[in-house]
Amino acid sequence: MERRQLLRLVIPSVIVIIVSIITMKYSPSETLVPLPSPVSDSGNLTDLKGVEIIAKGLQAPRAIDVSKDGRLFITEKSGSIRVVANGTLLQEPVGDIRVENIGDAGLLGLALHPNFTQNHLFYVYYTYSNNTGLFNRVLMLKENNNKIIDSKTIIDGIPGGEYRDGGHLKFGPDGKIYVSTGDASIPGLSHDLDSLAGKILRINDDGTIPHDNPFANSSVYAYGFRNAQGLAWNSVNDNLYVPDQGAAGNDEINLVTPGKNYGWPNEECNGNGENTAPFLCFNPSLEPSGVIVPASDKLGYKGHLIVAALKGSHLREINLETGRQSTILVGYGRIADVVESSDGSIFVLTSNTDGRALPQKDDDKILRLTRS
Repeated sequence: MERRQLLRLVIPSVIVIIVSIITMKYSPSETLVPLPSPVSDSGNLTDLKGVEIIAKGLQAPRAIDVSKDGRLFITEKSGSIRVVANGTLLQEPVGDIRVENIGDAGLLGLALHPNFTQNHLFYVYYTYSNNTGLFNRVLMLKENNNKIIDSKTIIDGIPGGEYRDGGHLKFGPDGKIYVSTGDASIPGLSHDLDSLAGKILRINDDGTIPHDNPFANSSVYAYGFRNAQGLAWNSVNDNLYVPDQGAAGNDEINLVTPGKNYGWPNEECNGNGENTAPFLCFNPSLEPSGVIVPASDKLGYKGHLIVAALKGSHLREINLETGRQSTILVGYGRIADVVESSDGSIFVLTSNTDGRALPQKDDDKILRLTRS
């Protein structure tokens, strides 16, 4: 091999190593949280064999929600909405949406209406394109007998991109829909209150703007996010926790309040007079995605924050009172989303078939966590 070819191979590797060392050295040490070891304490559900495979063979799933009638609804990034009914993944999708399935973009978030068993309404977040570029929108869908029978756009014009599309949806305790958006790889949009990118949005279930939002005639609830992909409320005090994926490490968990700025792109893992500091920061990156704060103590995690980690490939428990952390699920690869059912069960969605991991047998899967 010629010297010039050898240098072309070696120099990029050396640069990557140097950048990684600098990132770790100069990241804010007071907020560092190490990655978990593969084996955790006695609470590890993997050790207790408390994992049941509910469904398998999903293709790049992104979000999951559970109905009070026991059905599970799942989005696949390519545009299919799937259902698990009576313990079986139905062969035919509830519906297929035409999406731009590139990079982080595609069919992403999903949330069932709190009165879903009566009105059969649910909501999805997806990426589409037109002659001016990529965008995201939220659709309200109505289903009957596991088929979509009606649809309506309730929010549109969210800037999209091949990367950093956000895309999580969840109903808050106030009955409003909260939407997490990414900066669409244009960091400056996160601070632009006229843009829907890099924000937490809050809207009524019909898409109108609540009168008590922090900015008049705006769906913006909080801003300064890079790629927020989860939303979770503590049922005791209604605190809202939002993970945000950092640029090179510096993943955050933010305690979000209306009207506040959470820093990106000016700050990561820090706060000042203008920016609100995160509740927690992770270095190296976990790539946090879906989060919940269980309201039930069925599995012993009531009031704790449970974080799905994509890059970290585990499910992490954080005691919000003591700060103690542990790994409660490993060995299933990347974890995209987590949801608690009304009976206290916890369902977990893996994400190994989107081209960013080596799929395991029968991936992707829906797991149900139990205490056996």
